[in-house]
Amino acid sequence: MYKVPVYNNVCDRDVISRVRYNERLDRWNGSNWQNGGVGRHLGITRLQDGRFVLIYGTQWEGERDYGLIATDREALDEILRSGNDDLLEDKRFAPLKALAEKLMPEIV
Repeated sequence: MYKVPVYNNVCDRDVISRVRYNERLDRWNGSNWQNGGVGRHLGITRLQDGRFVLIYGTQWEGERDYGLIATDREALDEILRSGNDDLLEDKRFAPLKALAEKLMPEIV
């Protein structure tokens, strides 16, 4: 796997970290794995300092993969939207499981 640059936000040009690319939040649409449309992928990871990173992947020519820092709530929402709730059992995502239990105890 290769590494992608991580930014604080989409307008920031300063790379704050690099993370391993993944597509952990993709969903099967019956024909392809994707998240956000054809040729679009979404992954998630956590930096050593505890912040979560959403990884945006693309198969479109001329576009580049990148990561953005996400709030805990944004990271949790993306996991729940993707249907990959099993990620909450991974110890790296324990803070998100705790947040889900606090905000939505009926889903955990």
